[in-house]
Amino acid sequence: MAKTDKVNFSTPSGFPEFLPTEKRLEVYLLDIIRQVYESYGFTPIETPAIERLEVLQAKGNQGDNIIYGISPILPPNRQAEKDKADKSSDNGSEARALKFDQTVPLAAYIARHLNDLNFPFARYQMDMVFRGERAKDGRFRQFRQCDIDVIGRRELSLLYDAQMPAIITEIFEKINIGEFRIRINNRKILTGFFQSVGVAANQIKACIGIIDNLEKIGETKVKQELEKEGISTEGIDKIIQFIHIQGSVDEMLDKLKHLSESMPEAEIFNLGVRELDTVIAGVRNLGVAENRYCIDLAIARGLDYYTGTVYETTLLGHEALGSICSGGRYEELVGVFLGEKMPGVGISIGLTRLISRLLKAGILHPLAATPAQVMVLNMQNDLMPVYLNVSQKLRKAGINVITSFDARQLSKQFQLAEKQGIQFCVIIGAAEAASQKAALKDLKTREQIEVSLDDLAAEIQQRL
Repeated sequence: MAKTDKVNFSTPSGFPEFLPTEKRLEVYLLDIIRQVYESYGFTPIETPAIERLEVLQAKGNQGDNIIYGISPILPPNRQAEKDKADKSSDNGSEARALKFDQTVPLAAYIARHLNDLNFPFARYQMDMVFRGERAKDGRFRQFRQCDIDVIGRRELSLLYDAQMPAIITEIFEKINIGEFRIRINNRKILTGFFQSVGVAANQIKACIGIIDNLEKIGETKVKQELEKEGISTEGIDKIIQFIHIQGSVDEMLDKLKHLSESMPEAEIFNLGVRELDTVIAGVRNLGVAENRYCIDLAIARGLDYYTGTVYETTLLGHEALGSICSGGRYEELVGVFLGEKMPGVGISIGLTRLISRLLKAGILHPLAATPAQVMVLNMQNDLMPVYLNVSQKLRKAGINVITSFDARQLSKQFQLAEKQGIQFCVIIGAAEAASQKAALKDLKTREQIEVSLDDLAAEIQQRL
């Protein structure tokens, strides 16, 4: 028999693969996130993994990160069909690529289903996205994003902006990852302030991008980059001084309102201050604790489409992890496909990245390898009908059960249960079966008790 070529079965670079203990953690977190999203009325949708390239590149969105779709691979005897497919994929109107986020595909989704949706339209998505960036620790080419967005037609209440910090707070408190802070700003405030210090309109977008990198590149580098944009030394000093303004939420609002009064002609700045004031009032009315959020004038969110409120969430004591949840308001992204104003606001949790970072930092821990809480041991094969019957009764009581079908040494079965993180073992031999009883062993406490089969489910439920 000819020796076959060795197949490289390692995962492609940047495409993660979870062990059962890690995947169960992801599912657990997804359930928490989904429950919170739905408690605020968000409904699930799913969009294709692949979109037309022209959709993903609308308004110049992240062209550098796009992973292009691949033409169908057909056998040689279908070469003509393959050539036709290749030609179609090279056609600009049909070129395809994997989606790099959920927001741009959402815009296309709304355009496609406009007459079937109710507005404001509040949806959540927890799909995979793909980015053609260099794979490295904590960054992937394929990862799951958990997004919510609310889209309005022509207008959208700022109270939807206020809901976002409440949702972020509820999720991370339920996950119990420690102390975190939601940093809130408004892009209009930054835009208006840049205008007030003489930054030209065509330079503002670049300046916001530079400020957004403050924590990555440091203040010295920010000053250098602003200087390269042609900003005056005086203007740079004012910008740096402005983004470093600190204080409690009330103090920050007071300082911004005072600045607003001193700049009566700075219409965009003043509008941003009013919007931020409205959002903060809503956050308070939703009962979000004051220690969970702050106003941070250095938060810019570099993506072009953000126009108003912006958010970044930081895990205190682990700031090097970066933002663990971010987002903001946009006015033109969705309407670009329809030619009408459709403002929206949303947030995104890059769950795959988050899990990787938090596991490595020891903040989260893998779950047991199996969801089973009980293993029914196999003492002798002729009692299998009893084991199957007992297992089904436990399942009907809401208990997750593995039935051991292979007759092994008792010690080996205990070891297998412990290795998988199963807490309880049910032991039924001939004598127990005859008396309708079982031995129940708790592998955590090493306690073993005798219990009737009728009471077995209730006893386990009480101990879980």
